[in-house]
Amino acid sequence: MAIKVIAQRRELKIGNKPGKRFVMRPDLYVPIAEKKVFAEAATHSGISSGIIKAAWDAAGEVIRTWATEGHSVPLPGLGTMRFGVRSKSVENLEDVKTGLITTRRIVFTPNIEVKDELKNTSIQITCLDEDGNVLKRVTSGDSGNVEDPENNNGSGTEGGENQNGGGNGGSQSGEQGGNQNGGAQSEPPAAPTISGKTSFSDSTTVSLSGPDGADIYYTLDGSTPTSESTMYSEEFELTDSATVKSIAILNGVSSEVASKTFTKNA
Repeated sequence: MAIKVIAQRRELKIGNKPGKRFVMRPDLYVPIAEKKVFAEAATHSGISSGIIKAAWDAAGEVIRTWATEGHSVPLPGLGTMRFGVRSKSVENLEDVKTGLITTRRIVFTPNIEVKDELKNTSIQITCLDEDGNVLKRVTSGDSGNVEDPENNNGSGTEGGENQNGGGNGGSQSGEQGGNQNGGAQSEPPAAPTISGKTSFSDSTTVSLSGPDGADIYYTLDGSTPTSESTMYSEEFELTDSATVKSIAILNGVSSEVASKTFTKNA
């Protein structure tokens, strides 16, 4: 068992050292059907898949309810989940408002067993040229460090999270964006999130959000965005059907492409 990663050579036109670089990204996996998960769990437990599904659905409803109440909720055998936000910081009290919130977040913190499983899993890297031709394959020799979502503090001064603590009503700040010190980045940033009503009659408002400090670019015609595409700065309105595609570029490294189709009803 191994995690598969693609390292593809790309032409980077921005950043401290523009030129051709090998940029890593996770290889895309085929999604597993929900019913297959229940069937496999039934085989391991001796309980029918129907009963497992009913119990899982009930647990999911409880988890969603408690999480929206501000609790950190255990996911048995996996870790914990809670909701939070990313927001900008302000100096003056009168400037505090909900408009400072840039994104709402789902924070999953794996338990020690899941972390150990990830730490001990090897990584296989397939190196590709610009055209997708395989150059070589290598197996990792990395330290196996696993990111801790609860202590992932970046160096940025904005974009931190202020989150209500479950049970005690306290607040904690932190979980700012990734390292923004202008140096090289070893892996691509997360892809942007595209938000908006995908089916509309007259118009719909589209907003994009991405990693703290990243430049976000987008297209409306379904073409793959680059650093030469339109840079996102604020919400925009669609009055006709469109396929919005977007990338985030941080320290000269591009994310995977995010895509969402918006359809105007006849």
